Amino acid sequence: MSSIIRERLQQYASQTREEEQHALKEILQEVILYGLSESGFFKEALFQGGTSLRILYHLGRFSEDLDFILKNPNPNFKWQPFFHAIEETSSQYGIIPEVTDKSKMGNAVQKMTLKDNSIVKFLDLSFRTSPHQKLTIKLEIDTMPPMGSHSEIKFLDFPVAFSIETQDLASNFAGKSHALLCREYIKGRDWYDFLWYVSKKVSLNFIFLSNAINQKGPWAEQKIEVTPDWYLIELEKKIKSIDWRQAAREVLPFLNAQDRKTLELWGIPFFLDRVQKLKETLLS
Repeated sequence: MSSIIRERLQQYASQTREEEQHALKEILQEVILYGLSESGFFKEALFQGGTSLRILYHLGRFSEDLDFILKNPNPNFKWQPFFHAIEETSSQYGIIPEVTDKSKMGNAVQKMTLKDNSIVKFLDLSFRTSPHQKLTIKLEIDTMPPMGSHSEIKFLDFPVAFSIETQDLASNFAGKSHALLCREYIKGRDWYDFLWYVSKKVSLNFIFLSNAINQKGPWAEQKIEVTPDWYLIELEKKIKSIDWRQAAREVLPFLNAQDRKTLELWGIPFFLDRVQKLKETLLS
């Protein structure tokens, strides 16, 4: 079955060692999603975040983590019941991962990590990679998510045809917008994803965003109704406060050579212009 992995890796046509590493991680991510699908995980959870955009909608940047939310809040959620399915499906393709529960009691976000170097050992890689190097994939799930998200069924073809349930784009954009406004540090990948949503003219699920804004962050429990006008004003304030060189440096390792050139545009004027384009979408 390792031939399937080899063929998949060849499709990336990686030009650098860094791109090849990202490709290997993405292959592992898809195998993990297949394992979760086989386990029935998506009966209770939704795929979300930047990696979902990458895998389901071909977002230009690579991503590291797999992010999920429960369909319904459940503080007692545990990752352990899904370990076996991930390990079993991975072994079908010659992958022998180390799965570790990183969850902490009382935390809304429960974490799990998967580490693997078996995929490096059985592949003939184009770039020099140590056989002892372990690829790490982090899985996080919000067990107490804001209410109001919508979902849709999507289908993947690798490693075999299977289905998953994911947030729809309007809800995913709302979740990303919460990160843009409320994250305590600047993450360039958030803003790269923002540009993608704007270019695709995706609208927002304002009910989900309102619930998220009022649940966690600087506006928590202030009973704010997040309207398009409120959102656009706060977005402009945030854009004017950011060190865009630093934001561009953060996202740089996750882009291929061609996309890196677009980072030259990053700055206050460029992002304010994108807000105006988003305004056209939201108010049309």
